[in-house]
Amino acid sequence: MTAFFVATAKVKDPTKYGDYAKKAGASMKEFGGEIIVRGQVREVLAGGADHNGVGIVRFPNVKSLTDWYASPAYQAIIPLRDEAADMTIVAYEAPA
Repeated sequence: MTAFFVATAKVKDPTKYGDYAKKAGASMKEFGGEIIVRGQVREVLAGGADHNGVGIVRFPNVKSLTDWYASPAYQAIIPLRDEAADMTIVAYEAPA
């Protein structure tokens, strides 16, 4: 089943965040990751938002997603991610 992750980010350093985003995107290709949406919060319609950016990425399946997250290439850029933004990443599996 197709898997997605949704990442919400409160950007602390836009330059570092741009560098992180490029490296993260490149690291996903080997695992079939495809960026679906990258955007900025414009208006909160209901509830609250403590982030200013969002990314949604599709993977062929949950194993591909978790293999990417655990990969040496991605693990190596986590310190950059943490310097660039406060981020929440949640994995989802699409229904069959």
